[in-house]
This record gives sequence, C-alpha cells and structure tokens, in this order.
Amino acid sequence: MKPAVLYLCHRIPYPPNKGDKIASYHLLKFLSQHFDVYLGCFIDDRHDQQYRHKVEALCRDVCFITLHPALARLKGLQALYKGQPITLPYYSHPAMTDWVNHTLNQHPIERALVFSSSMAQYLLNTRPSLHKVMHFVDVDSEKWRQYAQKKQGVASYLYQREYRTLAKFEKAICADFDVSCFVTETERQSFAAMVEPALQNKIHTLENGIDSRYFSPQADFSPVTEHPLQHDNYVVFTGAMDYWANVDAVTWFARKVWPKVLKEHPYGKFYIVGSSPSASVRALSRLPGIVVTGRVDDVRPYLLHAKAAIAPMQIARGIQNKILEAMAMEKPVLTTPQGMEGLEHYPGNYPAKDSVMADNVAEQTLYVAEEPQDVTDWVCEQLARPVRAATLSRQWIEDNFSWDAKLSPVLTYLEAKHV
Repeated sequence: MKPAVLYLCHRIPYPPNKGDKIASYHLLKFLSQHFDVYLGCFIDDRHDQQYRHKVEALCRDVCFITLHPALARLKGLQALYKGQPITLPYYSHPAMTDWVNHTLNQHPIERALVFSSSMAQYLLNTRPSLHKVMHFVDVDSEKWRQYAQKKQGVASYLYQREYRTLAKFEKAICADFDVSCFVTETERQSFAAMVEPALQNKIHTLENGIDSRYFSPQADFSPVTEHPLQHDNYVVFTGAMDYWANVDAVTWFARKVWPKVLKEHPYGKFYIVGSSPSASVRALSRLPGIVVTGRVDDVRPYLLHAKAAIAPMQIARGIQNKILEAMAMEKPVLTTPQGMEGLEHYPGNYPAKDSVMADNVAEQTLYVAEEPQDVTDWVCEQLARPVRAATLSRQWIEDNFSWDAKLSPVLTYLEAKHV
C-alpha cells in the first residue's frame, strides 16, 4: 500500500494545455506513482468538466468544486477591507474547507503538497504533524508589481496593493510550511531575498519539464486543422490568451513588429493560438495577416508547419512552457530577455541581430531580442526561408527537461524532516 498525500490545486490539473495546468498535471501524474493522492481542486471552466474522469483515474479520492469566475471576482472584493490579497477570497470556499478537514481527519495523511499560493489558506496553522510543501511555481507577487508598472490610476493602485498584500502572504506561507518551491533558481533566489534569513533554508527549486514524446514532429497526431497551415507562411505564438502576460506580448508584437514584417512579406501570417482570447486579442484579428484561432484541439500542427515560434514576453516570471514546447517541436524560437528565465544555459542563445545571417546556427538556436527592429529582422529572415528543423533545440530538451528527472526532488521535499 502506498503512503497518502494531500494535493491541493487552484484549477483541475487537466487538460495540460496551459502553463499552470501542465505543471500541476505532471505533478499529479508523478505523485500517483508513489502515493495515494487525495486531490482537492476547483473547476473554473465549464469545458474542463468533461475531464473529471481523467483526474479521478490518478487519485484515491477527489474533491471537485465548480468555481464561477464572475461570482469569485465579487468575493475577491472582500479582500479590499480585510487587508488580504484578492486571490484569497477568490479561491475561498466552505466546501473545500470541509473536504480538507474531513480528509485529514479520516485518513492517515502525513504529507501535503499545495500548488499555487491561493490554496495555502486551507492548510495554514493546521495540525503540527502534517508535513507541508508549498509549490509557489513563481513569485506571484512580483508579477503584480510588474503589472502595476504597466498601468495608471486606479488599476495601478490595485495592482500595487495586490503586490504588497500577496508578498506578505507569501512570507507567511514560507514561515508556516516546511518547504517552499519555485520553478527556477532565479525565482528561488528572488524569494529568498524577501524572507528572513532563518527561513531561507526552506526554499528550493522544483523545475518544469516537458513530454518530448508528445511534443515531437514524429509523434502520432493529425496535421489537419481548420486553417490552411501547410499553405501559409507564418510564425506562431501559443498560450492561454486570457492571461495578461500573453495578451501583452502578442499586442506588443502586433503593434510594434508585425506592420514592418508585412512590408517585406505581404502574404505572411501571424497565428495566435490559445484558448479564451480576450477582447483585445480578438480585435487583433482585424489587422492584416493576423489569425486568432481561439481554443484548438491540438497545438502541435500549428507548431509543426510554422517557420518559427515567437514568445516576445514583456512581462514574465519562471520558465515559459510555450518555449519548451516549440523547441521540442524543432522550431526556431525568438524570445525576449524576460522570457529566458530557466533557459540561461541553452548553448545557442545568441542575440538575433548577431546570428540571423549565420546559416549554420540560425535554424538551431534560441534567439533573444527586445528591440522591435531586431525582432522584425529575425522574423523576416525566418519567413524568407523554407521550414527547417532546429534539431539542436530538440536534443537539448530531451537531455535536460524530462518530467521525471525534474520532479524527483519533490519526493525528498515530502519526506524532509520539519525545520
């Protein structure tokens, strides 16, 4: 019989089609190999209700609670007079509290893993014998600080407030939990600098991987889509398109870069591929050459036929799964310095302006550029070439980003003695 573990996630960890759900799903899959998993999570997208059985198959017991985003946003306003970060009442639910307490009382559970700081509220100040691991993934408070810098007026004030209150809550979690994890060494160091020296030995990394058998040009998947990909000359951006960092990235590219690209490649296309595009993203489809797909069944065909993938992140924390997926699909990738966290050791991350003319590396490296003209030059260079395989990128992914290798430290964290 396997030991038990309580696993709490702010979203159902399936399907693995966006950053947080990719990580939470693979964590669940890994945990299920070593533990009887008792999972508590929310479902905030009606489309995801159909996947409950996929998650149940990996668990001993599951609590699914439907979260209505509009109602949750109203609940989040309670934080304004309670001095809390808005994400706490947003994800606060009495049914989850009852399930967590009942599960801990009825089953011999000695370990718990929490994914996302908003779920830590269910285990703060619980029984001392419960060994608790917090996977923050990124320093979320820092994201809100970056968001505040992009806004003005009331929005800037609210984002600054969220930054301050969430940073305070993150520190409280670190003090209360036994282990705190972040997805990159940069994030770990950033958070360690925020907390008291006595807490710093609790802070570790738990990195993301990628399923390179699934994200492979040789994988068994249908290349057929509703879009004429094989006939289009295009670059692609992939990601959840209601996430502000992604919205900001594609908007920047569409406004600052794409008009210049079209002057050289008037029939070029820019595909924005991802679920729940915001109104501002949908509006980009009115611009020449830009295709906003919305949710797709499989992102791999869009990567397979692309000349290149772009991730021109203006705001970013942690490793970008979209970059790992494109590299595994043997695509040249362009990103900004903000998108390079966790990828610093890639052997070919030359600046685009220095390498686009070098035929022997241009198809096999991860390019880093932030000036609009540098990005424009690189994209134009890719659209002018036939589709070529960035084989060095895929080999690097295979060698460095297997999920089992990246997640194996969590076994140690879950067994570690109390600090």
